[in-house]
Amino acid sequence: MTYCVAIQVDAGLVLAADTRTSAAFDDVQRHTKLHAFEIPGERVFVLLSAGNLGTTQGVLARLVRDIDDGASNSLHTVRHLFEAADYVGKVLLETQAQASGSATDRVSVEATLILAGQIGNGASGLHLIYPQGNWIVASPETPFLQSGELKYGKPILDRIVTPATALDDAARCALVSMDATIRSNVSVGLPIDLALIRAGDLRVSHRLRLDADTPLYAQISAAWASKLDAAVRSLPAFEWERAGTVPAQRALPERVATANLPNLQSAPQQ
Repeated sequence: MTYCVAIQVDAGLVLAADTRTSAAFDDVQRHTKLHAFEIPGERVFVLLSAGNLGTTQGVLARLVRDIDDGASNSLHTVRHLFEAADYVGKVLLETQAQASGSATDRVSVEATLILAGQIGNGASGLHLIYPQGNWIVASPETPFLQSGELKYGKPILDRIVTPATALDDAARCALVSMDATIRSNVSVGLPIDLALIRAGDLRVSHRLRLDADTPLYAQISAAWASKLDAAVRSLPAFEWERAGTVPAQRALPERVATANLPNLQSAPQQ
C-alpha cells in the first residue's frame, strides 16, 4: 500500500511518496514514508520506504540510533554512496530477521527502500535496496527508481524523463506519476510528500506536502487531465471519420479547460 518514486537528473534529485499505509473499509491510516538525514553543506540523504510498516520504522529507528550514538558506521560516517547503500541494506536485513522470529507465516516483514543522496563533492545518486539487502542504482538509460504500486505511474517517467530534464519539470513528472497511481489504486493515497535536492546543495532544497486541497497539486492534476483529453481528441481520425461522419467534439469540463500548469519554483517551502 505504497508508491514511492525517485528521479535523478543532471540538476539534482526528486523524491516523492504517498502517505497511506492502510486502506481498510473503516481504517485508513497515514504515515510519512519520506525521511531526510542531512548535515547541511557536508552530506544529505533521503530515504523512501515501502513494505511492512514495522520493519521500515525499525530500520529508521536503527539509523537514527547509530547517528545519535556516534557509531563507527552510520549515515554520518560513510564516505561513499555505495557504502551508505551497503549499510542500510545490512540494517534492513537485520531488522527483517528480528521481526520474522515473531511473525506468522502469513505476515510478510519485507520492505524495500530507496536511498537518495550526495556526499561532499561526489556525484548524487539513487539506490533501490531490496529486502535481500542488495541494491541497484539509477542509470542514464533509466534515470528513476520506483517501489510499491509502480505500474500506474511509470508511463510518464518512461516517456518524459531523461538526465537532461530540468529539475522542476522532473518534479512535476513525479507528481503526475503519483496522481495517476492514486487515481487507479485505492491503496495509494494523499497527501504526497515531495523533496528536491539540487546538485551541490548538500541539503534538502525544497520540501512540500501536497493534499487534495493544495492549489499546486489540484492545478497540476487538472491541467494534466486537460492535456490528456485534448491529446486524445487530436489523434489521427479513423477512415470513417475522414469520410465525413465525424461526431461532434465534446466540450471540456470547465474545471479542466481552464487549468494551467504552475511553476513549481513558485510553490511555498515547508
